[in-house]
Amino acid sequence: MESKRQKQVARLIQKDLGEIFQREFRSLFAGNFVTITDVKVSPDLSVAKVYLSFLKNHNRESLLEEIKEQTKKIRGMFGMKAGKQLRIIPHFSFFIDDTAEYAQKIEELFANIHIPPAEEEEDS
Repeated sequence: MESKRQKQVARLIQKDLGEIFQREFRSLFAGNFVTITDVKVSPDLSVAKVYLSFLKNHNRESLLEEIKEQTKKIRGMFGMKAGKQLRIIPHFSFFIDDTAEYAQKIEELFANIHIPPAEEEEDS
């Protein structure tokens, strides 16, 4: 269970990284839309797992690799932005968030299920 402080730091990271991605790294994404869907912070606040969702992009893995290559620069920009609010600037680990795709697959499975009508029971 996450502590109140972990949740606060996760929200701060999500907000600030979203702004950094929209302003500073727009050219890196080349017209693709990247959103930060979730952030999980370790109990000591030193590591943050950042989950990204990519819209309008079929080659998500290559874009994720580019983001991972820029992690040091992203962390530096985040430190400049949030340095006065946090004692430790966390190390970021980026992951692809595929929950929307998973939900869509489940919806498709439910839509394709054929349930035969129930047979009416006759009273004897």
